[in-house]
Amino acid sequence: MLALIKKWEGCKLKAYKDGGGVWTIGYGTTFYPDGSNVKEGDICTMEQAEQWLQIHCNNLVFEILHEVKSTLKENQLAALVCFVYNIGMGAFKKSTMLKLLNEGKYGEAAGQFPRWNKDNGKEVQGLTNRRLDEQKLFLS
Repeated sequence: MLALIKKWEGCKLKAYKDGGGVWTIGYGTTFYPDGSNVKEGDICTMEQAEQWLQIHCNNLVFEILHEVKSTLKENQLAALVCFVYNIGMGAFKKSTMLKLLNEGKYGEAAGQFPRWNKDNGKEVQGLTNRRLDEQKLFLS
């Protein structure tokens, strides 16, 4: 799970604006464990970036398991953590994917990954590739 997130997020030790204009640092961190937002001028060490990634993923595991009422295999949970790390828990809670998972329709839920490949309404090849990786992990 962490390796897949690292692959797609990359790591930057100086805050930058992501494709959506959100200040980001480390492996796609947009807010710190204390809840404060990343802001212009922030810097971090590789150790901090790793720590923030681990904390965020641990929190996502808990949140996903709270929302998904059906049983998940380890690979499915790992794929969902990578997915939700990118789209956010709010979007996941409203998604057709979650609805299908809660109905036990795993195959149909897996089919939802490729639909989440847009940024500001435009298809992004990197997101298309990421979703295919997540889908492949989910189905493995």
